[in-house]
Amino acid sequence: MLGYILRRLLQVIPVFFGATLLIYFLVFAMPGDPILGLFGDKAPSPQLVAQLRAQYHLDQPFIVQYFYYILGIFRLDLGQTFSGQSVNDVLARTLPVTGRLAVMAIAIEFTLAIIIGTVSAIRKGKLFDNTMLVIALIFVALPIFVLSFLAQYFLAIQLGWFKPTVGAQNDWGDLLLPALVLGFSLYATSMRLMRSSVIETLNQDWVRTAYSKGLPRRRVIPVHVLRNSLIPVITNSATNFGVLLVGATVTEGIFNVPGVGNTLFQATLRHEGPTIVSFVTVFVIIYVLVNLVVDLLYGLLDPRIRYVK
Repeated sequence: MLGYILRRLLQVIPVFFGATLLIYFLVFAMPGDPILGLFGDKAPSPQLVAQLRAQYHLDQPFIVQYFYYILGIFRLDLGQTFSGQSVNDVLARTLPVTGRLAVMAIAIEFTLAIIIGTVSAIRKGKLFDNTMLVIALIFVALPIFVLSFLAQYFLAIQLGWFKPTVGAQNDWGDLLLPALVLGFSLYATSMRLMRSSVIETLNQDWVRTAYSKGLPRRRVIPVHVLRNSLIPVITNSATNFGVLLVGATVTEGIFNVPGVGNTLFQATLRHEGPTIVSFVTVFVIIYVLVNLVVDLLYGLLDPRIRYVK
């Protein structure tokens, strides 16, 4: 297994350079002048524009700019925003907020998917199963901004159960409402995967053998069926976690969450190459590591899975 882990970690190197080079090129190719955009309708002096271009290496060719960026990465310096802030500080301030939001949303999604998906599979074709499938289709069809506004209006404003916006106070409790919105918007797909996987597992010969040996359902379902049905849901949840880390931009905007989504959106508007590329680079590495952990979980869930040497 150690060799497998080392090979997967080595895969981060080409992914790192490929992702940073591609994203940096896309930012470089964006139309408009980011320096002039800083001043809005005002016309800065040519000397000031030249000074700012030199400060951020915008007067250099693309490959030279990328080279300066990579040198900064190896010095653990992600660069500066056009407002003079360190990208390290911006990332350290926003990543924990989005990280908490993503963990809460995935926990809600995963719990709902396992419970509802398993019960729906056991009661296949009955009222509960049909009702849950219809509800899942509704959540899939609803755009995230519609679901966010409905939750904000009814649960926060009308009923007063949650704060309508997050703002600077962004502890676990303040993030509960946007996490619920994200969790319910994602759970429908995971629930259907869980339902299908449990139905397939229930039809396996070894499950019928377990019942024939006299094992009760309360042991067969959680120990034999549930454990062997989790792999598709875990894979989907890991993908969703990576997506949420990049930033649930719409949800963070509606609930005024000072996280990664809002920061990336503003950085894109300002053409801040170092901010965009640095954020994406960190998330690529986190995403690769999360998928490595998920791959290792496969062997724990299903002993038949072996890692190729």
